Parts: sequence; C-alpha cells; structure tokens
Amino acid sequence: MNLENFYKARYVLQNTVRRTDLIAAPKLNLKSEIFLKPENLQVTGSFKVRGACFKISQLSDEEKKRGVIACSAGNHAQGVALGASTNGIRSLICLPEGAPISKVEATRSLGAEICLVPGVYDDAYRKALELRDEQGLTFVHPFNDEHVIAGQGTIGLELLEQLPDVEAVIVPIGGGGLASGVAYGVKQLNPKVKVYGVQADGAPSMLKSHDHHHIERLTNVSTIADGIAVKEPGNLTFDICEHYLDGIVTVSEDEICAAILALVEQHKLISEGAGAVSVAAAMFDKVPIAGKKTICIVSGGNIDVTILSRVMNRGLAKSGRAWTFVVELEDKPGQLVEVSQIVAGLGGNVTSVHHEHADESHVVNSCQLRIRVETRNHEHIKLIQETLSEKGFRLI
Repeated sequence: MNLENFYKARYVLQNTVRRTDLIAAPKLNLKSEIFLKPENLQVTGSFKVRGACFKISQLSDEEKKRGVIACSAGNHAQGVALGASTNGIRSLICLPEGAPISKVEATRSLGAEICLVPGVYDDAYRKALELRDEQGLTFVHPFNDEHVIAGQGTIGLELLEQLPDVEAVIVPIGGGGLASGVAYGVKQLNPKVKVYGVQADGAPSMLKSHDHHHIERLTNVSTIADGIAVKEPGNLTFDICEHYLDGIVTVSEDEICAAILALVEQHKLISEGAGAVSVAAAMFDKVPIAGKKTICIVSGGNIDVTILSRVMNRGLAKSGRAWTFVVELEDKPGQLVEVSQIVAGLGGNVTSVHHEHADESHVVNSCQLRIRVETRNHEHIKLIQETLSEKGFRLI
C-alpha cells in the first residue's frame, strides 16, 4: 500500500466520478461541528464506483479481453458494471438473492449480466469464484484489493482538501475497503485526525476481528444496512483497519433508521442503511467527537423505496416523533373521545386507532385501544403518558 497509488487513482478517476462537496449538518449533534460527505450523490449512488473503476482501469489488455466478474450486495456491482461498459468489457455480477430490486435493476441497466445467489454477500462471493474459474473471468474484489482500496481512498484525499482542519472522520465498515482507504490516506497526510469505523449491530465482523486481533467469520448477519452485511473482512483491509483506525463501534437498527430520517428531513438526502451508520454514530454519541470538526461519510443512497416508509416509521419512533400505546378502557361511550381530547390538548395528533375486546382482562366489560400518535420528542411522550395516568387511564 502506498499513497502514490491514491494520487494515481484520483487522476484516473477525475473524469468518471464526482468530487462530492461537504455539507454542514449543525443539528445532527449539537456538541460537535458535523459535516457530511454525500457519496450517496456519487455516480451510481455510491462511493463504490471509485474503487471499481480504478481497479478495471489497471487491468491488462488480456484481462480486459476475458471480461470481469464481481460479487456485491449491490453498490460494487453498479461500479463494476459502469467501469466495464465504459471500457467495452463484458461483466458478470453475482448478487445475493435478497439484494434490493433497485440495485439489481440498476446494475442490469448498466450492461452487466446478473447471477442471483441464495444467501448473503459471502454466498455470492463463493459463487463468483466458481464462475471465475469456469469461465476464465477476471475477479474484481469489492474491498480486499490494493487498487480498490486506493480508489476508495481518494475520498480521504478530498476530505483533507475540503476541510483542512478536520479533527475526526466517521466511516461505515462492511468488508473494510472504504474504511481502510480513508484511514490510510488521512493518517498518511495528517496523523492527528481521528478516524472511526461504524458497523451495524447485526453484522459486526470487523469489530469482532479488531477486538480479538485476528480475522473472525460470523455465522450469520442481519441488518437493514445490506451494503455492510459482510460475514468476514478481508485480510488486507483488516490489517489496515487494525493499524490505522482509532476505534470501531456499532449502531442499532433503530439508530440507523433515525439517521436516515434525519438526513431526509434536515438535508433532503436519501441514504441507504449502510450510508447512514456514520451519521447514526454521530447522532447517538457512539464516538468521542464533542467539540471536534467531524466529517460523516454518507457512503450510499441506493435504498429500496419499498422499505423506505417502514424505515421512516422506525426512525420516527426512535426519535420520539411517533408513539404507539395501548390503553385499557371500560367498553362504554365517550372513552375514546376523552383519551383523544387529552392527547390533542397536549399537542399530540392521533393518526390511527385500533379497538379490540380485552378477553384476557380481569374486567369483563373492557376493551383495549391501540393508538398511534404523532409527537414532538421523548419529553412530549412522557408528558402524555403521565397525564393519561393522572386521569385514571391504565396504559398497557
């Protein structure tokens, strides 16, 4: 690994990728000065195009002639497809069967052949190696490759130029290509800058490997952040992250959803789960950035719109913007009206009500109401809870 390759990558990519501008995000964490690096606005909607296109540019004529194969949860697939089609090269991409349809179709539209594989990223990886050997294709690894890491590391070069006095950088981690590229590039140029990696609670492969100082393979991964749902980091990325990262933390599914919601509401940015983990880490004080100029890399925006509403609902609940409660009532006229008046009088907005008889209750003539309310924050929810209890209503 050497910094010269990073500068070479930047030169090669200058007419292919966008130099995404930093966006100030003053409300995400009032204790820190936050900026966003919106790689969700990148060509193909993800940073992955940087590493994929640089890797393909460095292939020999013979390798290009044979064509390329890759495996991906979706974003690397689009980067490889674009890089291959730009160079007139055949590309075959293995994707997990559960990859978002939007990513699959976007990859296909860029000229790639698609092979859907049952399971997760790691299963697609094994299938890609089989097809590589069968068809003599050149494998373009999504993260464990020096050229790919150098391509992703061009982001680190940009960060230091765009905000020379940056003090901390927060970066998502799946296999580790982005984190290792950014950490290496930043630390080589300014060792004083702290670089923190973030994983999802349901896929902490790099964190466990980092904690135990050797590569560990998870038996399973489960997270809305499909772009970083990797069971095992690469040996190259692990070594770099082990040496250059200042820490690795995880965020929960609810925290990821809250971060996606914050990016939509505050900055009109659409982020996928993997892209939002850096923002979640900043929002929920997972890393020590108080008083520091901090950049969160929003690594991608290719979220499937069919799950966006569910993500928003989870995000609203996590941030105290929505509350669902169940209250037990006597089954007689006027009870719902009284509950609704209390909620409305305190500034809440009832959005849905579900009524059912409470057969398991000790009170024979009773019912249960499940009510969803739009609220301002967690303090507002607490106020409504306390007021309902004071008025004699039993919350379940």
